[in-house]
Amino acid sequence: MNAAEAAELLRGTPAIRDRAAALLARARAGQSEAFRINDEALAPAARLVAEVTRQRYPDLRIPYHSRWRHFEAGGLDRRPGLEQRLAALPPAQRARSRVDLAVVSVLLDAGAGPRWRFQESQTGQTHSRSEGLGLASFHAFLDGLFSSDPDQPLQADARGLQALDDDRLARAFQVGPDNPLVGLQGRADLMRRLGACLQAQPEVFGPDGRPGGLLDNLMAGATPGPSGAKPGIEAGAILHLLLRALAPIWPASNPLGGIPLGDCWRHEAVRGPGASDGWMPLHKLSQWMSYSLLEPLQWSGLKVRGLDTLTGLAEYRNGGLLIDAGVLQLRDPQLARREWTPADPLVVEWRALTVALLDELAPRVRAELQQTPAQMPLACVLEGGTWAAGRVLAQRARGGDPPLTIRSDGTVF
Repeated sequence: MNAAEAAELLRGTPAIRDRAAALLARARAGQSEAFRINDEALAPAARLVAEVTRQRYPDLRIPYHSRWRHFEAGGLDRRPGLEQRLAALPPAQRARSRVDLAVVSVLLDAGAGPRWRFQESQTGQTHSRSEGLGLASFHAFLDGLFSSDPDQPLQADARGLQALDDDRLARAFQVGPDNPLVGLQGRADLMRRLGACLQAQPEVFGPDGRPGGLLDNLMAGATPGPSGAKPGIEAGAILHLLLRALAPIWPASNPLGGIPLGDCWRHEAVRGPGASDGWMPLHKLSQWMSYSLLEPLQWSGLKVRGLDTLTGLAEYRNGGLLIDAGVLQLRDPQLARREWTPADPLVVEWRALTVALLDELAPRVRAELQQTPAQMPLACVLEGGTWAAGRVLAQRARGGDPPLTIRSDGTVF
């Protein structure tokens, strides 16, 4: 298997799940240098997640875990305001704008750090972390920050993104000496790389280079449903398109044969064929984007099938839940005092174990709530769910900080 074939393999969720499961089996066998697995803590963790889910969604009508939930921060659904602004556009343009918003907002969603806040002038609400980042990017989109056309502010396009400088992004996100945002420059660099990527692939993103071109590609690949049902696509196809089309935007700190792999890291215990050996794919932001595109695609008339082919998200709320609930235990508690990078084997393993354990936790949560996988796919378990429960435990233990400190450049966490 050569580098190109290996990169293709590493862009699929089967590789994520298989390799994460192998690392989990290794840890259960006592062979992990960093972690122990306490299986007895899985049941209490599932009960906690179920309890948090009932509190947040008493009727168990749980939406998908997606960026659109952050646009509802503070109990206000801001989508009607967006739709009012979009109403003058043709339906196809409205659909592309929703995708534009979701893509840029997700890519700006890496960890903000503990001190940053965003104050929404329209409501007076102040939000931090993911909700604050979501609202900051939402209002930046409404203000035309990512568009090159003043007459068409509600879009992101190649020229507008490539022209985005650090200072304009800082102003939109209210960054200053007393309100520092982790990885500001990394986020701005990512937006500019996104613009170049869109411009270089008109066959995917259209002549204007818009993320919304993904919608046209996915709709072109849709297949009819049974008995005249809506045309549909597989959730895995969404991720596959994102990983192929957006590969050039990721920092090239971990390439394979010159091919950027994105959120995919070396770990000596990971086995695989050929050039894929030793690589642990995770693709957290790309899967988060896939989840965040589910609703815009459905609003456009597409049915998304196979939701559970996507994995749980390897980020610090889900991973923190497992550590704080006692499922994952550090062999040396002093390791929690260190600062880590995404490339460190301990962090790679933590994130992989998170993916594998979320697959084991999900059926337990459904059983607690008397739900079937069809009623409560993994996207809803996460939303109900594991992410929120991780935040609850982090707040109790450390005022909201994650159990491990990761030095971020604004492109992974």
